[in-house]
Amino acid sequence: MLDDRLTEQRNPESEAVDELTTLEIVELVNREDAKVAAAVGCEAQAIARAADLAASALRGGGRLIYVGAGTSGRLGVLDAAEMPPTYGTDPAIVRGVIAGGPSALARSCEGAEDDPGAGAGAMERLRVGARDFALGIAASGTTPYVHGALERARELGAATGILLCTPPPPALSDAHDVVIAPLTGPEVVTGSTRMKAGTATKLVLNSISTAAMIRMGKVHGNLMVDLRVTCAKLQDRGERILMATLGVGRGQARELLDEAEGHVKTALAMRRLGVGATHARAALDRAGGVLAELPEPGTSAVGAGGGVAGGR
Repeated sequence: MLDDRLTEQRNPESEAVDELTTLEIVELVNREDAKVAAAVGCEAQAIARAADLAASALRGGGRLIYVGAGTSGRLGVLDAAEMPPTYGTDPAIVRGVIAGGPSALARSCEGAEDDPGAGAGAMERLRVGARDFALGIAASGTTPYVHGALERARELGAATGILLCTPPPPALSDAHDVVIAPLTGPEVVTGSTRMKAGTATKLVLNSISTAAMIRMGKVHGNLMVDLRVTCAKLQDRGERILMATLGVGRGQARELLDEAEGHVKTALAMRRLGVGATHARAALDRAGGVLAELPEPGTSAVGAGGGVAGGR
């Protein structure tokens, strides 16, 4: 099985995996999984570059768009889907695109990955433009759908990047703004990139989206303050954030959150500035959504009667 792609090579540690006991198989998988975090760590600078590109796109009114096929596509869609409940984002600003469309999330549609034109068409339907950042995800580095999408996104003016788990050819670095390549090595089951490569992909996407959201002021300390209450779990979390940050009791936290229409950051701004929800939202807008950039209470930036005077 000769193949230059690292993800397609045979792992010498698992050549007799079918002869092992169940416990030995589990222990072998675990030993291989232990290599993943270090491989991702080696790509810290590239990951940070991707996070900055994502944050810049989002601040400029653009989008972070993940594009992939199979496991890679599903992981991109998963990361995108987790942004609204975690950080209160509009579902339209972090998007996951998968070859084969939504049905490929639950059922394999492997043939769809071979069509670069379909990838290009997906970018056109999303009206990708100069304000966007498109990140292709292709463990093997060769998925035609992903390359077709990125090429078209680039033509449309978007910043582009690619995440792969095999040594990238020089042409990729020339073509894109960032290349992320955690080298996780051959899989326990040859070519099964849902394993180490998939784990590495999840770690990288976690880092990109988390860092981008922090840069955008959606985290204060280590608390997800752009949380919006949409269920009992998030109501409890929002109340606990207010209790811990403001030193108030559960009842007062609930009242603040109700007045802020379930938005934790607005409630924090109300308390800090001593104003109502409308003025707190205006102050946050002027501060770019960053709590640390709010004017100090009593300064000229906070107008009489709770209004906010001037800008940043």
